[in-house]
Amino acid sequence: MSQEFKIPHYISAPSTNEQLDYAELAIIDLSKSDTPEGRAELAIKARDAMRDIGFFYVINHGYTQEQNDRIFDIADIPFAHVTEEEKRKYEGKMLQTGSYQGYKLRNYWHIDNGVHDQLEHYNINRDVTKREHPESLRPLLPEIKEFSRHNHFKVLHPILRLLAVGLDLPEDTFVNVHGYDSVGETYVRFMKYYPRTEDEETKTNHVWLKGHTDFGTITILWSQPISALQILSPDGKWRWIRHLDNALVINAGDAMEFLSGGYYRATIHRVVQPPPDQRGYTRLGVFYFVMTDDDVKLNPHAESRVLQQHGIQRRFNDGDTPTMEQWRRGRTSAYGKTDLKKAEGGVEEEVINGVVVKHYN
Repeated sequence: MSQEFKIPHYISAPSTNEQLDYAELAIIDLSKSDTPEGRAELAIKARDAMRDIGFFYVINHGYTQEQNDRIFDIADIPFAHVTEEEKRKYEGKMLQTGSYQGYKLRNYWHIDNGVHDQLEHYNINRDVTKREHPESLRPLLPEIKEFSRHNHFKVLHPILRLLAVGLDLPEDTFVNVHGYDSVGETYVRFMKYYPRTEDEETKTNHVWLKGHTDFGTITILWSQPISALQILSPDGKWRWIRHLDNALVINAGDAMEFLSGGYYRATIHRVVQPPPDQRGYTRLGVFYFVMTDDDVKLNPHAESRVLQQHGIQRRFNDGDTPTMEQWRRGRTSAYGKTDLKKAEGGVEEEVINGVVVKHYN
């Protein structure tokens, strides 16, 4: 990745020294996916991880630590080097459009007890020319485009092949519906969480973002040092995600759960206040959120012999299955803006496209 355009270097917080209850996640070494034997081995590992937990790490993904550091430098630009006035100019219209392109500014989502979020993110479609961007980001668009392509072809596609093999489907089954140049909303997200007041922490029980599932197929999170991400483990306990230098954290979303007939889990995760030795820092994140092409119907791959043996969980009645576009528009416009129905155990619910979507508060 070129570093010709000079920008400030972003310095994150040091890793926590607190003794946290970490989730034990499998580590997928993508360098082994270059051979048929390596792919066969990794496919079993990825299948089991995605089925049992829904999260795993990826290492040896093709970026050096220096390139990783550069992308975090770029990620800070839309927050630290864009005025509030200019941010409003590029604010996304999630409620109206069902698309996250542009800024999601702070205080947009309701968390609990009248407290709204203190995070903002900037979303860039993999086609970086789809809309105009803040002035300070424009010289960096070639690097962001390169980063997007790397995520798509060097990380996403190898993972999709492993997951297809895990279902005993042809290797390119999922790759074929995740075209880089197709119509869709797969995007790079830069996200920044800001510290909150003690009163806000008390009112929300230290939850920064409610427990939820992602609505796409795959989420690629570039690991960063501030501990705040937790997953709901199969035993019902919230466990922390450990930071690994230059590693990626991969999870499945709703669309992958639908396509796999419930075999690959869209795991519930949340963001909470960091441990005491990391409080007071901002938390910068880098993501690649993945969806199929917009026109793909989210039907399970019933031709999979694995699913035929395991059983298929259908979330929609025949004929009512939404396309990826319908599902992501419904989830995007509703998130954090609808009145949720209280259920048992602190769970809140809403119905989107006929499916009950749960939020864990």
